[in-house]
Amino acid sequence: MKDRKILIVDDEPIARDNLAHIVAKDGYTARVAEDGQQAIEILKKEEIDLVLTDLRMKGKDGMAVLDEAKNLWPAIEVVVITGYASVDTAVEAMRKGAYHYISKPFKINELRAIIEKALEKNLLRKEIHSLREQVDTQKGSLRIVGQSRKIQALREAINQVSQLDCNVLIQGETGTGKELVARTIHELSPRSGKRFVAINCGVFTEELIASELFGYERGAFTGASKVKKGLLEKAEGGTVFFDEVGELSLSMQVKLLRVLQERTLLRVGGTDEIAVDFRVLAATNKDLKRETEGGAFRSDLYYRLDVLTINVPSLSERKEDIPLLAHHFLAKHVHLGKTAPRLSPEAERRLMLYDYPGNIRELENVAQRILVSCDGDVIEPQHIAGVFGDTEGMIIRDQRENWPSLEEHEKQYILEVLDEVEGNRSAAVKILGIDRVSLWRKIKRYGLENPDA
Repeated sequence: MKDRKILIVDDEPIARDNLAHIVAKDGYTARVAEDGQQAIEILKKEEIDLVLTDLRMKGKDGMAVLDEAKNLWPAIEVVVITGYASVDTAVEAMRKGAYHYISKPFKINELRAIIEKALEKNLLRKEIHSLREQVDTQKGSLRIVGQSRKIQALREAINQVSQLDCNVLIQGETGTGKELVARTIHELSPRSGKRFVAINCGVFTEELIASELFGYERGAFTGASKVKKGLLEKAEGGTVFFDEVGELSLSMQVKLLRVLQERTLLRVGGTDEIAVDFRVLAATNKDLKRETEGGAFRSDLYYRLDVLTINVPSLSERKEDIPLLAHHFLAKHVHLGKTAPRLSPEAERRLMLYDYPGNIRELENVAQRILVSCDGDVIEPQHIAGVFGDTEGMIIRDQRENWPSLEEHEKQYILEVLDEVEGNRSAAVKILGIDRVSLWRKIKRYGLENPDA
């Protein structure tokens, strides 16, 4: 890339003109400044890729130019040139972020090599910045895939509660993406610069979760050879996410309630109160209100957690998002370097027939199985048959009873194609997207006609 801007700063006209000539000859755009102040004014008005600045100048010197350039344009590179070289000034320039320090007189080829490498580094910095911006756009509610009204309402709710530093209860069926919602709230909140600590309350024993949450002092129990900070301490300033909070035992609920009320905790085996500051997000697939009525969950903890509630819709409540989600997971899991196959309209329709009791998590598994069964560019109905496991046991949410299985759909589809092409199997396999042997097997399997005919 030769369309790069290089600012030359020198109070000696001959030196300045010589550098400008070298830069222009190599195909770069040369901007010139007679002193440090003029250089800074140029830097304030336009983006420069590289600065070649003399060190000693009246008024603003090369170090001042270096400081201001780095302040205005973090990706910029600066080469300091001087006739008064010393180890101290070289070290100081490099410490302030100079790319290189070169003494007069210098060899032109040496300068050209430095310019080329400095511009390469500048370009790399810009690419890294661009990639970070792309990653940032994937954060927040944009990561929640879907365009249905339910999902649009969910995004709006997330954006609103993320700015409120209060506890939030996230409710939804298993596999609906409650942790993604929690992470999104954290990423959009003022606490995003601190840690997000996720704790699955259903996988710990009571003794283990106490030491994991609160930490322990040395000698608190056998094997406690040193002090250990708990997850709640480590989340200082950030967000703690209690997944499946309804699984906590009543005794652990008491301990958690105390932390939320007092904003202090005691390590296991400790006597000193430790102040903590974190936001609490909790998720459950249970009806906690009903759990409190039955005595399985403390009502005082429930009301502490349920300051605001977000309900995550099941996949069956937003079936129009299934094709978009399916494409998303196909692209996510396709082999590196390959393009994800697209869903045919009929394949999309059939994916939308299934009820997905495992919600988004199950749809992602289905997408991975489809990739195994389809090695072409288009996913057809035959690639979907069987990906749900026991297709006879499929749960279909439809008003009609005795809805046909996927196998019955496939049988009917093959019959229609064969009828359309008047039994011409060569034409049929092209439409179906399978080979002749596969078609022969399906005809035999479904008893559509004599396979030897």
